Amino acid sequence: MYYDDDDMLMLSGIQHYMYCPRQWALIHIEQQWDDNKLTAEGELLHRNVDNPAYRQKNGDTITLRTVHIASHSLGLYGICDAIELIPSDTEEDAITHPRYAGYWRPYPIEYKRGHRKPDERDEVQLAAQVICLEEMYDINIPEAALFYHETRHRETVTIDERLRQLTYELSEAMHKTFTNGITPKAIEQRGCRNCSLIDVCAPEWTKKTSVSYYLKTSLDEETA
Repeated sequence: MYYDDDDMLMLSGIQHYMYCPRQWALIHIEQQWDDNKLTAEGELLHRNVDNPAYRQKNGDTITLRTVHIASHSLGLYGICDAIELIPSDTEEDAITHPRYAGYWRPYPIEYKRGHRKPDERDEVQLAAQVICLEEMYDINIPEAALFYHETRHRETVTIDERLRQLTYELSEAMHKTFTNGITPKAIEQRGCRNCSLIDVCAPEWTKKTSVSYYLKTSLDEETA
């Protein structure tokens, strides 16, 4: 699959789509958004991380901030929070940089506000970033990392074929949903109470106004 520039979607949305396709559609199709404590904390974290002029050097490793990336095979574009440039003795799976001599292996790092999730929504976002960089520079990146602010811990993520396939499947589903322009129905789940769009989504209200709920409550009232 190849997506034109006009068909590109925001890469950051892939984590929203995996968690809840309705949440993603409310944001990216209906253009609805609202902040809560969690989103505000996440915005503050990335405000401190996303400084394109800041380049940290730790030994021989250089860290680049706010790197713009894109993949036409995924149809996604976005920004890497940070990419560590690790020196390489060979040009294989390495890149050059106009400000630094030699060859460098890119190592993406995505910063997250909380802690590790029970699903792979963070991992697919990181995998999408890796696929973008691989496509842009014709290299292979076998692993990357997630840094969780709450635990102050970096977790290495292996970008294997299973994770890559999941990332492609999610990106394809995102494009199909966007093309259809139909927001998926609400499905009440455990994480709804922490969603900044809960008042817009109204999962409990949607359930109570369904035909099945109406029939059930009507029958219960008649037999009471």
